[in-house]
Amino acid sequence: MKNILKIAVIVLILASCKNVEKKQLDESPVEDQQTLHDSNVDNSDSVNYQEIGMKYATSTQKQLGKNLIAAIQEKGTLGAVKFCNIQAYPITDSMATVHHAVIKRVSDKPRNPNNKANAKELEHIAYFKSSIAEGKEYSPIVEEEGDVVKFYAPLITNAMCLQCHGKPNSDIQPEVMTSLQQLYPNDLATGYSANEVRGIWSITFEK
Repeated sequence: MKNILKIAVIVLILASCKNVEKKQLDESPVEDQQTLHDSNVDNSDSVNYQEIGMKYATSTQKQLGKNLIAAIQEKGTLGAVKFCNIQAYPITDSMATVHHAVIKRVSDKPRNPNNKANAKELEHIAYFKSSIAEGKEYSPIVEEEGDVVKFYAPLITNAMCLQCHGKPNSDIQPEVMTSLQQLYPNDLATGYSANEVRGIWSITFEK
């Protein structure tokens, strides 16, 4: 599972994926990933649901990252903050429609209250946090419930994403902090250091 993906260029408010001996989603850019084949998935016992879930996550992050980069190139970090506020949900929802899945990015410290993790998701966040903090190997979590599959993988911070999720007035510039406070008055998603779990992908799809 080493180095299977490495998504991200800037991750300010978004998250992505990287694999370092343990599949993890961190916030970095990527070139084209393999095209998803969700419409022709074989429903046999050999189906790799972990691989499918990872493809859904990486393809969604690719779309988020591509548009975020364009916003940054055009208007800088402040433009990226506003982009995420307006476009992150519509882009994620559009990818969910493409894949016929429910795709969410959730956190125990959400920026947007709509991204607050539920009880089960909080358990998985705690597991990934513990594994990464202790340097243990881990993989994305797959749970099968009847005809439904639930997939979870961590969103890992890196130096770039600290521009919007790091320490205020240190990693996060004052003008960016002001914009975040205006757009997200209940923001909890700051104070992170690099290589910490900021949340998880929570993806549900049918077998």
